[in-house]
Amino acid sequence: MEWMLLPLKRYADFSGRSRRKEYWMFFLFQLLVNIAFFGLMIVVAMNGPDEIVSASDTIPKIDGTDHLIPLLVIMGLWGLFWLGVLIPNAAVIVRRFHDQNISGIVGILLYVGTLILTLPGIVILIFMCIDGQKGDNQYGKDPKMADNIGDVFR
Repeated sequence: MEWMLLPLKRYADFSGRSRRKEYWMFFLFQLLVNIAFFGLMIVVAMNGPDEIVSASDTIPKIDGTDHLIPLLVIMGLWGLFWLGVLIPNAAVIVRRFHDQNISGIVGILLYVGTLILTLPGIVILIFMCIDGQKGDNQYGKDPKMADNIGDVFR
C-alpha cells in the first residue's frame, strides 16, 4: 500500500527518480479506484437510488429520473478523483523518465498528448516498462540502490 500512495506523498515533486514499482503500483491504485467508481455507477444506474440510499425520500424526483442525481454525484466524485491524481501522474511519469536519464519535458509532452490522443499513451506505456539507468545519473541517485543495499530483482 505504501508504494501505491507514494506518488500522492510526492504530489508535485518533478525532481529525482522513481522506480517502475512506484509507477505501476500507483497505476494499480488508480485502476482499483476507477473500478470501484464504475461498479458503483452501474449499480446505481441499474437499481436506482432505492437500493443504494436508505432515505430515498430526500432525493428529489424529476419525472422518473430520480436515479440520475446519485449517479451525477458519483460521477462528480470520480471527476474530482481524476483531477486530484492528474498532477501526481505527471510527476511520477517525469521521475520515471529521469530514471532512464531522459528529460522530464519529454514525459510531460507525451502526457499532455495522451490527454488528447492515444498514440503518446502507448509511447509512455513502453517507457514505463523499461528499467531505469543503473547507478546515479544527472537527475539523482539510483532509487534501487537505497543505502547501498540494492534490489533483489535487479
